[in-house]
Amino acid sequence: MNSNIVVKKGLTTRITKVRPLRALFYIILILFGLLNIYPLIWMALTSFKTNQQISTNTFSLPTSFHFENYAHAWKTANIGTYFINSAFVAIISIIVTVLLGAMAAYILAKFKFKLRGFIYTLFMFGMLIPVHSLLVPLFIQMRFLHLLNTRWALIFPYVAFAFPITIFILESFMRAFPNDIEEAAVIDGCSIPRLFLKIILPMTRPAIATVVILDFLNNWNEFAFALVLVSNDKLKTLPIGLVNFIGGFSSDYAQMMAAMVISALPTIILYFFLQDYIIKGMTQGALKD
Repeated sequence: MNSNIVVKKGLTTRITKVRPLRALFYIILILFGLLNIYPLIWMALTSFKTNQQISTNTFSLPTSFHFENYAHAWKTANIGTYFINSAFVAIISIIVTVLLGAMAAYILAKFKFKLRGFIYTLFMFGMLIPVHSLLVPLFIQMRFLHLLNTRWALIFPYVAFAFPITIFILESFMRAFPNDIEEAAVIDGCSIPRLFLKIILPMTRPAIATVVILDFLNNWNEFAFALVLVSNDKLKTLPIGLVNFIGGFSSDYAQMMAAMVISALPTIILYFFLQDYIIKGMTQGALKD
């Protein structure tokens, strides 16, 4: 009887010690979240103001919502063209990266051959190379291949630079799959290509979602290669367009904020729909049955 009381008292003491620490932890997380989300909220609210309202009441709520700022930024500053170019380059790069990266990751994860470790190490070395150190060699190569001022001048480097992290994530994820699933499918007469498309890829969706998020963020926000490899104004991507827009409309803060909201919106929407897969895709490959 007395021992039960002691145990209960110990548990009560432990709970009272843990709860203040947990509350402090939550408070820190909330403050950190507000610190990160406030600039986005301020940018979105400012994009609906007039320039006069921004000058007189910088941090106040807009008295009326001026949606014409978005229309002017889309047409006058040519943000629409830059947006379409960025979307095309990012989407095509991601499709090619995921398809080829998933195939390579599956072979490295499930097939045993002599040079497997060496090939995997070569891919991992790709993550150690500063990508901007390859800017001049890539420019020379693209000029030799007559790909300068084309979207492919960006797509090919984006795919190559995304390959190491893509294979690292997908290979780790696929390696944790039980071999019994593949053996049962092969016994039932399933070919390797069909096994990959019908079984492996659907099971890899959390890791693929993680890869899509990471690659999309890198491709969407990439600046240096887009600046050097593409000089045609009709083919420039959104980061280059924003720099040109800020230089030409430096005093039009309302349209500037609207253009920034347009550029940030796709990444926010994509992360909102795929956020449930992010942690699962990053951690499940480290777990084994």
